[in-house]
Amino acid sequence: MNIRIYLLVHIFILVLFSSCKGDEKSAQRTSSSILEGDFEYTNDLIHETSPYLLQHAHNPVNWKPWSQDAFKEAEEKNVLLVLSVGYSTCHWCHVMEEESFEDLEVAHLMNDKFVSIKVDREERPDLDMVYQTALQLVNGTGGWPMNAIILPDGSPIYLGTYSTKEEWKNILTKFSTEYETNPDKIKEYANMLANGVQEVYEQPAKQLYNEITVDKIKKGISAWSTSWDMEWGGNSGEQKFIIPANLKMLLDYAVLEQDKNAQEFVFKTLDKVAQGGIYDHVGGGFFRYSTDSKWKVPHFEKMLYDNAQMLSLLSQAYKLNSSSEYRSMINETFLFLTSEMRNEDGGYFSAMDADTQGEEGLYYIWSVNELQSLLGNEYELFAKFYNIQKVEEWEHSSFVLFNTESIEEFSNKNSITVPNLSGKLKKWKEVLYKARQLREKPSKDYKIITSWNALLIDGLVDVYKTFNDERYLNEAKSIFEYLRTHNYKEGELVHSYTANSEQKEVFLEDYAFLAKAALSLYEVTLDIAFLQSANELMERAQKTYKSSSGLYYYNTSNELVPRMINTTDGVIPSANAIMAHNLFKIGHLEYNTSFLNEAKKMTSLVVGDFENYAFSYGSWGTLLLNYSYPYYEIAVVGRQAESLVKEMGTLYLANTLLVGSKTSSEISLFKDRYDSQETFIYVCQNNTCKLPVKTSMEAVEQMKSFGYPGLFISDMKVHYNF
Repeated sequence: MNIRIYLLVHIFILVLFSSCKGDEKSAQRTSSSILEGDFEYTNDLIHETSPYLLQHAHNPVNWKPWSQDAFKEAEEKNVLLVLSVGYSTCHWCHVMEEESFEDLEVAHLMNDKFVSIKVDREERPDLDMVYQTALQLVNGTGGWPMNAIILPDGSPIYLGTYSTKEEWKNILTKFSTEYETNPDKIKEYANMLANGVQEVYEQPAKQLYNEITVDKIKKGISAWSTSWDMEWGGNSGEQKFIIPANLKMLLDYAVLEQDKNAQEFVFKTLDKVAQGGIYDHVGGGFFRYSTDSKWKVPHFEKMLYDNAQMLSLLSQAYKLNSSSEYRSMINETFLFLTSEMRNEDGGYFSAMDADTQGEEGLYYIWSVNELQSLLGNEYELFAKFYNIQKVEEWEHSSFVLFNTESIEEFSNKNSITVPNLSGKLKKWKEVLYKARQLREKPSKDYKIITSWNALLIDGLVDVYKTFNDERYLNEAKSIFEYLRTHNYKEGELVHSYTANSEQKEVFLEDYAFLAKAALSLYEVTLDIAFLQSANELMERAQKTYKSSSGLYYYNTSNELVPRMINTTDGVIPSANAIMAHNLFKIGHLEYNTSFLNEAKKMTSLVVGDFENYAFSYGSWGTLLLNYSYPYYEIAVVGRQAESLVKEMGTLYLANTLLVGSKTSSEISLFKDRYDSQETFIYVCQNNTCKLPVKTSMEAVEQMKSFGYPGLFISDMKVHYNF
């Protein structure tokens, strides 16, 4: 395979991190308004339930959803198809709609010469993945809207992103004419491009098993560290994404390797994110990415998957440094999610738009006059803390709230105590939040995506482990039950749910992430029903997606969409990596050697990738740590198991499985260990177990005697030493 195509596997990650740049148009409309209005044009998208597709239901273009019927129609008419892929909060998708798809001249050309298909990339990530890969092969980059001209067999002959009206008209005319006059040449090119796409997704299946070693992990992290911004956190660059999976892996690595530089990088990133405009200081929650290198001005879109993973990352980091700011962000983000992203039945929406009234960030930004009016004599201190000064002005004399110092640093410099400043911050936020509630809110994409909701379950469980706050656990269990009730259709899991949806597609990420969420719930509740759910989901995933390569396909195949194997992380973790995590964890719990062997083989296939592209393989990095460094099993057995698991769950224990059972159990890790009179903790490593102990402090001492690094006990508390 040539190096150009190989590199495209890793370039795909950059598309996920660039996405729809610039302003977002708040064009999302509710399905009821679309169905009930008086419109001049209505196309086949009117029967869909995706908010993005419904946005285009009254374009003069005769849009159709992705279906065999659309391709059959194109074949019978002997015409090409237009494929346009986007999502409901994509600014340039809306710009192109206004300029081209609502234009009668363009619509006439598209309707006369093409069959036109609209796809919501969040509903059909498999289709997006295929055509984005083709776009990268052609242009070296990608993004949304993704507009393609394709043959009736699905093969692309043109791919691009946003085009002006005149550019789009020229593209349509050129390719329709060429297809009419020289179809064989068009088909030859399409075949070549289709082969290139297939080769990209066959590459992981051709990987060879590679030995997993500490040196290879160090090499990968060392290469990645050259791009770390140690002043502002994150990877060096003009745009910055947080990528929680990477930072979680680095925290584990920092603990296991006692690497102060890696730990400092993670904390620096989180500290600067906490201070920056990428965090919503008034309403809580994280925006999608920063448009600058200092985390100051975000792209004002909030995604469920970002906020779900940030809950997990912050709760893990808190265990190591007890940052009050991290805890505040967790609480505020939870309140944002439950108040703004939760539907009345308990599922969580996929996204919140960046714009209101056609302006980016309008809901979130402030003018000096507004702030002075709201804060009165408190304004001067507020302005100093949040950098409200002329040099920091954003657009139209408005400001994005951000600060560059911690509360402690600001307090020391401004002769105010930390408690006093914290009290003022709380009051300021309450005042601004109340004022902001009077504004028109950004719209939301109300799809309930299985994999993204599963990430939220995981995040909430991690927060519960850290703080022992039942609110988080109760919400996690509620989401799981919601998905079991709503995100199954005729007994089969589906990727996306909206009321009356006919979508039946489901992908590896849905099974893998939901199985992981079930395992997380099992670990804290000790309820065997969650473990059974995890095993059922894994069994179905293995049956449906297993390939002969040792890895898993992302999707099922049909005559229009090839089966794909993808191993890189994006804005969400690799589904293959999560499958391997689940196999590894269940394997240790049940001593299932088949699962353990499969997980190790999967991980060994990406060792070389991690060495060269660690930034794109953070989820795999955690597994590499599991195999390269000592892995610990802590089994708590007895009537008080739940309380002891709860107590030990507050500790940062890398490379450790912590589980418990309150009853006698045939599960291998608990078998023959139950005592009706006592509760014991068994600490094991590499098939060797210490004598059972009764307290968490004794268990920690046993881990230290096994060689676990960085822990010490003082005043009956566990501390972390770097």
